[in-house]
Amino acid sequence: MDGQRPIDIDGGILEGGGQSLRVSTALSCIAGKSIRVFNIRAGRTTPGLRPQHLSGLTAVRDLCGGSLLGGEVGSLEITFQPGPLKGCQLIADTHTAGSVCLLLQVTLPCALFSASPSCLILRGGTNADMAPQLDYMLQVFKPIAEKFGVKFDCNVKRRGYYPKGGGEVVVKVSPIGTIKPIMLTERGDVTKIFGRAFVAGSLPFKVAQVMAGAATQRLRAEFPGVPLEVKPIQEPRGAAFGNGNGLIVVAETSTGCLLAGSALGKRGMPADKVGLQASEMLIHNLHHGGCVDDYLQDQLIVFMALAHGVSRVLSGPITLHTQTAIHFAEQLTQVKFSVTKAEGHLDSQEKFIIECKGAGITNQQI
Repeated sequence: MDGQRPIDIDGGILEGGGQSLRVSTALSCIAGKSIRVFNIRAGRTTPGLRPQHLSGLTAVRDLCGGSLLGGEVGSLEITFQPGPLKGCQLIADTHTAGSVCLLLQVTLPCALFSASPSCLILRGGTNADMAPQLDYMLQVFKPIAEKFGVKFDCNVKRRGYYPKGGGEVVVKVSPIGTIKPIMLTERGDVTKIFGRAFVAGSLPFKVAQVMAGAATQRLRAEFPGVPLEVKPIQEPRGAAFGNGNGLIVVAETSTGCLLAGSALGKRGMPADKVGLQASEMLIHNLHHGGCVDDYLQDQLIVFMALAHGVSRVLSGPITLHTQTAIHFAEQLTQVKFSVTKAEGHLDSQEKFIIECKGAGITNQQI
């Protein structure tokens, strides 16, 4: 514990949801600064901690042996005092369809600055609404995170879907000395598009085929001549819990950028509409001309703030999630981000350079 008065974090400003809690808790843990978060999820119809947020908080607490006051479902305020990050094996279970990917967002940065390797057993929804799908984290986030020097292995034990969850992934993280800065400022040309259309449980394989076919048709019309493959997948019975369907399509560019679009099926939604939704999201992300898509944009902020050196990322329009991540990263690390209109781009789409000279946090325990 740092012994200082906790830093006050207003969880109701900007995005006003769980992201404020994830960013501030992770950076509190790494920087060794106590925080008091109030107005938790004040911008939501059901304010306060939900089970998935509490799972993330207790996981971070266990990684550092810290203390957590107010850690109850429905709580509007918590106080968190971090201890030294030691690394361990832990289980973070939402007991709902809450996203395992959001659990990874809050625990991964902390595990990187631990004294020893960590094994994170994350349980909940692997392909959940209002969060990146697990396939996105593996196919887009992970390779870009590796540019920061971040390494982790992810073993998918079982997939889980709304409303029951039941998924499990095991993430093994090795500690890191410092985080490297990144330069993602040249988008390059799209060299290939690949994807995965899945069904699980009692849903027929035909649904996956229709999703894949609709996505393929739309993307082929938009990007003629670009190699394109969207595979329909039937999840094995023992590898998934419950019924679910969805799709992710990823574009890779000549400079190593990865941008994606995704969608999940819902009751009553035609399979071809799921394929079209994912395709339109990818098209949007490619047409703005940035090096990162809307989902990845905010996930890079914590790593840019911690890095040793200057990072620059070319993005499309700045999302509210990114603005929120920048606000709390600046508050907890004292770094400064700049967001400026990218010069030399003559098309109608707005592009921006997100730049930060990181705090250069060093893991003193390894």
